[in-house]
Amino acid sequence: MTKVVKTSILFTALAVFATIVAMNAYSETVSIQDAAADTIAVTEVTDEADAIEESEGGYASLDEFMASPAYVKFMIDNLWILIAAFLVLLMHLGFASVESGLTQSKNSVNVIYKNVFILCTGILIYAFVGFQLMYPGDFNGILGFGGFGIGFDSSDPVGMLTPAYGEEMTIWSDFIFQAMFAATAATIVSGCVTGRIKLSSFMIFGALLLAISYPITGSWVWGGGWLAELGFYDFAGSTLVHGVGGVAGLACVLLLGARSGKFKDGKIFAIPAHNIPLATVGVFLLWIGWFGFNGGSVLSADPAEVSYVFVTTALAACAGALAAMVTTQVVMKSLDAPMALNGILAGLVGVTAGADVVSLMSAVVIGAVAGALVVFAILMFDKLKIDDPVGAISVHGVCGIWGTLAVGIFTPASFLIQLLGTTAILGATFVFSYAVFAAIKAIMGVRVSAEVESDGLDISEHGNKAYPDFSPVKTSELGAYTA
Repeated sequence: MTKVVKTSILFTALAVFATIVAMNAYSETVSIQDAAADTIAVTEVTDEADAIEESEGGYASLDEFMASPAYVKFMIDNLWILIAAFLVLLMHLGFASVESGLTQSKNSVNVIYKNVFILCTGILIYAFVGFQLMYPGDFNGILGFGGFGIGFDSSDPVGMLTPAYGEEMTIWSDFIFQAMFAATAATIVSGCVTGRIKLSSFMIFGALLLAISYPITGSWVWGGGWLAELGFYDFAGSTLVHGVGGVAGLACVLLLGARSGKFKDGKIFAIPAHNIPLATVGVFLLWIGWFGFNGGSVLSADPAEVSYVFVTTALAACAGALAAMVTTQVVMKSLDAPMALNGILAGLVGVTAGADVVSLMSAVVIGAVAGALVVFAILMFDKLKIDDPVGAISVHGVCGIWGTLAVGIFTPASFLIQLLGTTAILGATFVFSYAVFAAIKAIMGVRVSAEVESDGLDISEHGNKAYPDFSPVKTSELGAYTA
């Protein structure tokens, strides 16, 4: 059979499987939601009683709150959010390892430098302007700004450090958890443009993405904006974080161009990863961190909800890996380890939008479709001569879109609203990213010279080598043509 026939059979099988599971899983979803509703009802009664008690007596001070029965639960919830923030921080080590491992050794120092910069800059920028741009309070639903800084009101410690804040955490915990998410979006871009971008150009673009675009589109949903009012649902950021990073990366790649030697005379030349074991370590670090990414998004330590999100997250990752393995064997006749690794990430990205509301079998289907989809997306971008060294556009962008739309397929959420929200967020991100990167390109350039690219960015940009005891290898020596 031809590849086309095999591909058609594969997708037909997946479609039939998805339909059957969706029909059966819907009743499971309803039962789960009913059970959750019962739990929520009990919780709401308890919370209402606490609220009545608080409104009648109130907390005159932090000492009074700490002496109340509500303090223990608040302390546990707040602690879990901080642990989840630590796990998301761990993901940045995973991103750095994946990006470094899947690219050439001569650019490893550059990769590490970019990832350190974007994490540290991202947290600072989010503290200065992003947090209150993303969560401005009462606003018109499109654009609002609560002021510079994190927004802590020292005159009202009870309102900042107790449930009066509006969440089961302090303002400090809320900020640090969300700051880790913000840095993640820009880190995704790093993988898309690695190996040929000027460091200064990347720094400027990443800072502007975090300062302006990411928090504004985030406010439309998580900040209570116009998409939230329409009912758009993205639990932990399949679109708001991962899709945004993937689409921003796509805009940059279109203007930056492919790595030297990747495409020549209509042919595609592989530029091999230099350290697949390192990339594997990175993927598993990401998987571990994802339990904080999704589990922390429950915004409390509720045992039923957090444990359920852990399970859907794990199932989708496993299904994504196996689907990617099967797809590469059928389509490419290859047992491709990096594709299997990307399958794990694809499943994780896919389930992130609905990890708390989809059924267990739906999570498996969402992960499996994402795992197959990432393979075809990577092959498609290669055909289009869009060079993405680590497959980040496919993993985070394409699978982020799929995961967000899947919420409208496997839950009662409106598919059209999911489509509208995804289009609006990613469309705005693409326009902003393309315009900003084009301006940077016109003013200062975005690409290193052919000589610098061939020798590696580690030496030219940093004057250092990741592996000083090994001989440098140029692109032409890896079986790819030079420009």
